[in-house]
Amino acid sequence: MINELSYIGYFFLILAMLNSFLLISSKTILYKININTAGLISLTSRMHFPILLLSFLCLIYSFLIDDFSVKYISDNSNSALPYFYKVSAVWAGHEGSMLLWCLILSFWMFLVSKSSESLDKEFRENFLSIMGFLNFGFLLFLIFTSDPFEKNLSVPIDGRDLNPLLQDFGLIVHPPMLYMGYVGLSVVFSFAVTCCIHKEFKKEWATWLRPWLLLSWSFLTLGIALGSWWAYYELGWGGWWFWDPVENASFMPWLMSTALVHSLIMTEQKNIFKNWTILLAIFAFSLSLLGTFLVRSGILVSVHSFANDPTRGIFILIFLGLIIGVSLLLYSLNADKIKDNQSFDLISKESFFLINNILLVTATFTVLLGTIYPLILDIFGLEKISVGTPYYNLTFLPIMIPLIILAGVIPTLRFDNNSNLKNIAINFIFIALTSLVFILIFSIINLYVMLGLFLFFWITINLFIHLFKNLSWMHIGNRFKQNIGMYFAHIGLAIFTLGATIVESNKIEKELIMKTGDTIKVNKYTFEFEKFFREDGPNYESLKGKFNVFKDGKLISVLNPEKRLYFSNQSGMPMTEAGIQPGLSRDLYVSLGNLVDDNSWSVRIYYKPLVRLVWLGALIMVLGALLSIYFQINRNKKRRTT
Repeated sequence: MINELSYIGYFFLILAMLNSFLLISSKTILYKININTAGLISLTSRMHFPILLLSFLCLIYSFLIDDFSVKYISDNSNSALPYFYKVSAVWAGHEGSMLLWCLILSFWMFLVSKSSESLDKEFRENFLSIMGFLNFGFLLFLIFTSDPFEKNLSVPIDGRDLNPLLQDFGLIVHPPMLYMGYVGLSVVFSFAVTCCIHKEFKKEWATWLRPWLLLSWSFLTLGIALGSWWAYYELGWGGWWFWDPVENASFMPWLMSTALVHSLIMTEQKNIFKNWTILLAIFAFSLSLLGTFLVRSGILVSVHSFANDPTRGIFILIFLGLIIGVSLLLYSLNADKIKDNQSFDLISKESFFLINNILLVTATFTVLLGTIYPLILDIFGLEKISVGTPYYNLTFLPIMIPLIILAGVIPTLRFDNNSNLKNIAINFIFIALTSLVFILIFSIINLYVMLGLFLFFWITINLFIHLFKNLSWMHIGNRFKQNIGMYFAHIGLAIFTLGATIVESNKIEKELIMKTGDTIKVNKYTFEFEKFFREDGPNYESLKGKFNVFKDGKLISVLNPEKRLYFSNQSGMPMTEAGIQPGLSRDLYVSLGNLVDDNSWSVRIYYKPLVRLVWLGALIMVLGALLSIYFQINRNKKRRTT
């Protein structure tokens, strides 16, 4: 039965591919037969998820029972691996992660099929058929190039084990959240292409689409934040963002989808920016596919990269070219038929939304250039270069500053109101004076901290003024519920900005050699290296350091950074686990480097002020998006009942 389970899982993969083909052919081939096309599309779009779920469960169970006859399992698991890591190992490698991708894609299609019955019948059929085509393409890739149920020619006694770097809670939560965001953009992409086919983009369609976009954006934000947090405590470098090419591959769809969120608001509320919204939807999903290509083609050297067979990258590149090419062709042929119903003044809330979009798109392509330019040089055999933090500090940050300023301006503006500029000027003077008082009180001399404080006050004070004005002349109800998500999302951005600027401007990093008994003072804290000791884990042995942390002569924390050597680690390279004493105002961070002699270690000690605000801000942004989704769904239900 154990050996048969992998065949059952593979059977469900084949069945899912046939089901998606049936979904596609319902509109292109089977319509000639006298069948209920709408019913068949609904059935196949909803059956796809449970079929793939059964295949996925077969793979999970095969991992749990250590079925090393399956090549993917023997390459990524071991009998000594804890059971929760055996589950997360399902998506730790290329084949399993692609199965997870297909499963999540089918899940989104299942949800859309259940929730799209209010859309026009023909529009809905085309919409689901496009999603079915995406499912079919990825299943072809999975089955013919990346079969997770492939058998070993000879069954090994034990597996090679999961990559030690991935034996962490971060693997359990980070990839699924990120994939939910990546793949969720397929919904807005399919919707945009369907709008091109139908040569229109109705206002009520934008209202229907917005919660789906916000949900995808929320998962993408949460996934990126979890990845940042994981890298911070796991890699031992003390950083929360490294501009790694694969980090950029997730950041670019986030920037583009953020632009799309704001553009869709204009389409929904003012019936404008229709073509621009469609184009952004195409670009956002295309960038998520580009990220998939970069990770799986083997052309990147990264801690995130799977670096697998380049032929797989060729398949994804062809599929990416097909999707982008066809969608842009449809857009170019039909864009002139999808017209905005209104115009707007040069100085207006609409124009500020447009500037916001232009800045976000410019920032996206700035990151894209920094990511692919070294790859292009390498492909053509030219010089090898590395694009790092200095490039992004010079190009990306100057774009983000006016963008964050707009985040404090746009929510306070009203459509068709000539007093907008006057209100902005008054608020600017008041907030600038508030920031100046704060800077003088705390004797802040760092320019970047001054900028971070101003941007923080600029967003938060503007939003509170706007909230107060709304509550003073309007009933506390519909308008507040309509805007509460926006308030949280923009305040989250302000908190993130404050944390990022302060931690990067005021962090203290010490790299030194320490013997047991040595002490060093970092900021107001004294670190004492008391001893190191051995400790065994379930599938590794560990060498831990004990660092006592004192403030004003009082012991406030004991940190235990460690080096782990996994039993099945063929490279013999120890893994680093940092010792961190977290706090809302600062983190104290100790990481062990190399053993210098019997009694000395190279040690990295970091003082990170307000670093937790980086992730707190991201979580508040996600909360804001979820609140917007909740209240918009309620409004949509009320509209349908009335």
